[in-house]
Amino acid sequence: MSAATTSECALAEQESLRLHALGRFQITGTAPEERFDAIARLAARLFRTPIAYVSLIDQHWQWLKAQTGLGPVGLDRGPTPRSASFCTHTIRSDDLLVIPDTQRDPRFIDNPRVVGLPFVRFYAGAPLITADGFRLGALCVADTAPRELFPAHDRQALADLAAMVVEQMTLRRSELARLSMMGFANATELALLALTREGRIRFANRAAASLFGYDLDEMLGAPFELIVPERMRAAHRAALGRIFEGHLAKVVGRTLEVMVRRKDGSECPVEVSLSLWDDEREPNLGAVIQDISARRRREAGLLQLAHQDALTGLTNRRRFEALLNDLYRRGEAATVLLVDLDGFKAVNDSLGHAVGDALLQAIAVRIPAVLPSRAVMARLGGDEFVVLLPGTGDPLAARTCASAILAALADPVVVEAHILRVGASIGFALAPDHGRNGEELIGSADFALYRAKQEGGGGARMFTSEMRHAAVALRSTQDALLRALHGDELVLHYQPQICLATGQLVGAEALIRWQHPERGLLLPGAFLPAIKMSPLALPVGAWVLDAACRQIAAWRNQGLPPFRVGANLFSAQFKAGNLVREVADALARHRVAPDWLELEITERVVLQSDDRTLGTIRDLRALGVRIAFDDFGTGYASLSSLKRFPLTTLKIDRTFVSDLLTQANDAAITRAIIRMSNDLGLETVAEGIETEGQEVVLRALGCKVGQGFHYGRAMPAAGLTGLLAGRQGDAWLSVPTLRAAE
Repeated sequence: MSAATTSECALAEQESLRLHALGRFQITGTAPEERFDAIARLAARLFRTPIAYVSLIDQHWQWLKAQTGLGPVGLDRGPTPRSASFCTHTIRSDDLLVIPDTQRDPRFIDNPRVVGLPFVRFYAGAPLITADGFRLGALCVADTAPRELFPAHDRQALADLAAMVVEQMTLRRSELARLSMMGFANATELALLALTREGRIRFANRAAASLFGYDLDEMLGAPFELIVPERMRAAHRAALGRIFEGHLAKVVGRTLEVMVRRKDGSECPVEVSLSLWDDEREPNLGAVIQDISARRRREAGLLQLAHQDALTGLTNRRRFEALLNDLYRRGEAATVLLVDLDGFKAVNDSLGHAVGDALLQAIAVRIPAVLPSRAVMARLGGDEFVVLLPGTGDPLAARTCASAILAALADPVVVEAHILRVGASIGFALAPDHGRNGEELIGSADFALYRAKQEGGGGARMFTSEMRHAAVALRSTQDALLRALHGDELVLHYQPQICLATGQLVGAEALIRWQHPERGLLLPGAFLPAIKMSPLALPVGAWVLDAACRQIAAWRNQGLPPFRVGANLFSAQFKAGNLVREVADALARHRVAPDWLELEITERVVLQSDDRTLGTIRDLRALGVRIAFDDFGTGYASLSSLKRFPLTTLKIDRTFVSDLLTQANDAAITRAIIRMSNDLGLETVAEGIETEGQEVVLRALGCKVGQGFHYGRAMPAAGLTGLLAGRQGDAWLSVPTLRAAE
């Protein structure tokens, strides 16, 4: 026998073994599967090629298991002759096969896929190599334009993706095996567990003991928390009870990815498939567990967590948006529900981020259990989640889903012995009615979510066009305010505060105005809500502080007698965490004595206060700054706040003053506030005084200071300067002079 004949026999035998290995996977000619389509799409995105596909080569044919970019006029998933395939050459190559320009390669210049659709000019293929070295097909990327360069790092990335395809083929083969008793019997490399209703390990095989690092005797009878990371134990314990009660039936039969804990404390990602059965009238939960550490490491390196939220294991924003955009491209209906947790920030602030993270993980287990089978849940970031209902734009289905989510969150979540209660606000939008594309649909759902939170939270709202119009108007106002801030259109006017006993000026409240270039001077009601609902609250609040201190310094430099100036604070300034430094810097910058500045806090600040806010107010008072409680008596702040906060002043709201002479209840409340304030050593300022009769009664009740139209409207600094400059000697400007100046 000649050497050539011997070589041909060896090649024929090798090809026979290769075909046998391919047959063991039972994959040629099978239906599309998302796991392979996803890798093809990833390859197309990663290498920026319009075409990517997974091919398998048998004796006579090339089969496409996955493809993207070929389209209806290109290759379909049916077989094509092996002789016309690029991948036949790939599986014969020692390395990747890269063809920079098919029209310059004599092997392919007449290939049907080069001279005809899809007109391939560039090709790169990585062989699909099994663990025992057989090349079954290739993962390929192709372009209709030639490419001169395909560098080494791209070659390695394509090879890694090909390895992922082989892993998925291997996993698929294992899954097929598990569907039959013979396959299950051969699945000894998988960890097998059985749990009792009480959550104790009733059975474990050697693979499970090896995976978790325990002896079998240590595992049997132990609580299943033995293999669960500590931060997830409460959530998994709750989920176990719900499974046995039948509330999480949708989880059974699914393949889940979770983290488990080994004996040495290390954590390991695994795939778990659950099953329920009754044994001697006692229910059991079975778990088939596969270590996916190696796969996760490879995916992490290639995908950089492209599809999954690292904290919760849910789909992440990028992947979610891709799924939504795919639905739009296919012209399918869809519903998007944005879910924002109510009360999560309080948990994070009071108990720490570790507890907050554990809470998010528990929520990520609880909500998917009540969603329809095709629903996709993702975490967008922070405490905001999103749910996609593909194939439906029905408002009733959306409301049903929203109600199920709210009901799922009604029960408390136990994290590290903390019993946590959080609700949710939900906004939803329907495609295609509420958005021309995925981005617009999510934006519409966000408008609806904003409305749900505006209405107090704990409910769900569907998008309406009115919401967008309101949001556009609000955004327009906010944009104009930003220009106003930088264009010196914002000004402070000052309303006098008068000593009721002497009639002398003792202070002024700085009130913001907007000198609009087209609409003239605007009062706060026209624009203040837009500031409070945007990040503008911080720069505008800082500007108010600086402008007030600058004016105090200007009056001092003009030789006018000092008097206090009140400035209002936004609640956002307390949340920012740098308010004390901001106030101290403004005082130092303008050389203003702290007791010349009075900071007014609203009931909103008091009601939303936590230890950090209280500490901020105490630090401000320690600077020497005066603290006034504005509009006292109009809301729900408790009297205990007067004890907790280091106040210097109570301001009686104008609603009590206006009916002081005609309503006995208002008079009684005003009398009580003044007496209580005096007993606590606080100064009382009555707002909204418009008549001499009101002034007389307030003075008789013991009120110290008055403010209102009776003494003067808020005026520009120059106007108040002119009045102050008219004083004689060291006497304060008297009330009659102020009124006469108007």
